[in-house]
Amino acid sequence: MNKVIGAVLIIASLAIAYIGINKISQSTESVSFLGIKIEASDNSGKTEGFLFLGLGIVLFAGGIYTLNKAKA
Repeated sequence: MNKVIGAVLIIASLAIAYIGINKISQSTESVSFLGIKIEASDNSGKTEGFLFLGLGIVLFAGGIYTLNKAKA
């Protein structure tokens, strides 16, 4: 049972980290107009992306811990 929970945590962590990376990359947009590059950044989107990424790392560590605990 612990192996299943560990595997689910690892899969969920990868999905959440992927969402976080996408949120970070989508929070910055740039446009070239008449040779001038204009960039706009959404700080709340970046913050949310980093939170998702951090949660993904925590879930991944929990999944690894659970798998190692199940082996012992």
